[in-house]
Amino acid sequence: MDAFLHCTAGCVSLAEFQISLTAPWNKPSSKPVRHILPSCWLVFVIGAIQRRSFGKGYSAGMAELTHMIDSEVFLAFSTYATIVILKMILMSPVTSYFRLTRKAFANQEDTSLALSHEDHKKLVRVDPDVERVRRCHQNDLENIVPFVVIGLLYALTGPDLSSALLHFRVFVGSRLCHTVAYLLPLPQPSRALAWTTGLAATGSMACRVLRTSLYL
Repeated sequence: MDAFLHCTAGCVSLAEFQISLTAPWNKPSSKPVRHILPSCWLVFVIGAIQRRSFGKGYSAGMAELTHMIDSEVFLAFSTYATIVILKMILMSPVTSYFRLTRKAFANQEDTSLALSHEDHKKLVRVDPDVERVRRCHQNDLENIVPFVVIGLLYALTGPDLSSALLHFRVFVGSRLCHTVAYLLPLPQPSRALAWTTGLAATGSMACRVLRTSLYL
């Protein structure tokens, strides 16, 4: 109650301060200034209310969040997430390499990059090797993006380091194996097993998140 009264008094004081500031500027040319002032003191009041209302609980929550971010689990997640994201980014130059070497372009203007005297209109075509790399890249997008989101939530639930490392390593290893099996290519079910393993790791982390913080 005392905190609420302090905040109310602060709001009134700030409102009076704003009125005193805007009084000399009640002219058409000063409209932008009068529009800025309410936003300024409103942000200040909201911050004051948050600090006074939450008090020690707010500070404790921020401290706990900071501890989670500094934990070994979060650092491990950052490492493995960076690895798979870089791997996914690498697929773009690989696609460009195959387009140049196979002389198969998606756009007419791209054919100027080919060192060839062939009819450039014929170079706008679909090549099976290029399409294979593109499908591999698409599969990365469909699996790595969910891993990054769910893995972040999973790391914030405070799992054991050994369990977290197992999930992260299994997923990263499965994606690397999936790419090798897709690009070489290796006979099935090698690629299917790699994809299923990565999906199982992400699903396991999702189950942990739901068990820990389910709120319906």
